[in-house]
Amino acid sequence: MASTDKPVDTEYSRPTSSAHAAAGVDLFKFDVILRFLLFAASLVSVVVIVTGNETKYVPRPVPAKFRYSPAFVYFVAALSVAGLYSIITTLASLYAIKNPALKAKLLLYFILWDALILGIIASATGTAGGVAYVGLKGNKHVNWNKICNVYDKFCRHVGASVAVALFGSIVTVLLIWISAYSLHSRVPK
Repeated sequence: MASTDKPVDTEYSRPTSSAHAAAGVDLFKFDVILRFLLFAASLVSVVVIVTGNETKYVPRPVPAKFRYSPAFVYFVAALSVAGLYSIITTLASLYAIKNPALKAKLLLYFILWDALILGIIASATGTAGGVAYVGLKGNKHVNWNKICNVYDKFCRHVGASVAVALFGSIVTVLLIWISAYSLHSRVPK
């Protein structure tokens, strides 16, 4: 007969001395705040660029609108996706606060999706910023004239929108950092 007096591996069977190591760091309330800031930045950025229409009368009326530039259309679409994403993930974070069993799984998903959204926001911000810079300074090598001396209101709207979108990119980096830190703190040491 086999003996039941086997030594028990106590390293994995004994509970940890601190609840902090088992539960990890809980930053979901901060996560909700940052996701709301991402939504606000996306919304403000889209509203500012969409409302920046301006018409100037240089021999004839010539309007400047965001939809005349594919870069600005991409910018509006990307920031709209980021705004929708932030609403969905804010609701998921609020649900995770009420249901702690989902937190670890959500953190991994948040890291992956936040990285994707960061790439989208950063590429759209860079694209719009590049076009805005050409509008501001022109490009003498290819004979593109600057237009911001004529369409000053439109250029101010574009510049403000790009700046707010850059803030949204920074918020998304912070979201990735706190999700990674929270997930890392849940790994047993």
